[in-house]
Amino acid sequence: MKTAVIAMAYGSPARAEDIPAYFSDIRGGRPVRQEAVDELVGRYERIGASPLNEITERQRAALEAELGLPVYVGMKHWDPWIADAVARALDDGAERLVGLVLAPHYSRMSVGGYRDRLTAALNGRRPEVRFIESWHDHEPYLDVVAGRVRAALADHGWEEDGHVVFTAHSLPERILAEGDPYRDQLLETSRLVAGRAGLEDWSFAFQSASPTGEPWLGPDILDELGLLRAREVEAVLVAPIGFVSDHLEILWDLDVEARERAAELGLCWKRTASLNDEPAFVHALAELVRKAWSVRSAA
Repeated sequence: MKTAVIAMAYGSPARAEDIPAYFSDIRGGRPVRQEAVDELVGRYERIGASPLNEITERQRAALEAELGLPVYVGMKHWDPWIADAVARALDDGAERLVGLVLAPHYSRMSVGGYRDRLTAALNGRRPEVRFIESWHDHEPYLDVVAGRVRAALADHGWEEDGHVVFTAHSLPERILAEGDPYRDQLLETSRLVAGRAGLEDWSFAFQSASPTGEPWLGPDILDELGLLRAREVEAVLVAPIGFVSDHLEILWDLDVEARERAAELGLCWKRTASLNDEPAFVHALAELVRKAWSVRSAA
């Protein structure tokens, strides 16, 4: 049977004029205040174009070469859409699909949404499907992240006194009452990476909360930096384990906002390099796909 991989990411517009439509899609078609659009446009102008789509295409090509299987990119909120990727794969003769979200940690609000879109995209067609829900404890991924942390600490001479803060995108606090595993998976990844990197002093914080009027998971990275400074920490390395590619929430929320906050506090601040299309990371993704189909085949 012909197998294909649907690699899914959030998506990002390449042009400022597309931002209103992009923002509207994120909000499910609900009206977007012009002030919010203007703020988002300003962020894109500050960082330049988001590289997410370009990076995801490089990941796709590298993963396809590693696996020897066709890999199609589908974006959740922009072109190329998940529905288009699924249609292309099936039209090209795929009889079974592996759905791989380029985000390691499961939440019904995030990864669950990708699965819903993939399922809807089948549109009555019935290939065999294996959807990878979570890979937060996938050892090859953990090893790559730990290597990034060790390298960054060594590069800056912070092996002894550098404090590592792991971060990920925040979600509404109500997911905890719903039994969502997102926060627990993030803390598990942090613990496992810290162990591999030999860290004694580390913490976890969220980033990128949206102003929706309801409580979001914390602590926020900006608050965490203040707490660390109060502890007389002087050097902070941020490791955004919830993200695998450079994009707006890395380049703005960390490289601009968090960096500026650290400077205000007198903290030395660095972050680990994103995984992007690092060969060892692509290999880790390939191992996920291979394992996913072997599990299904043995069932």
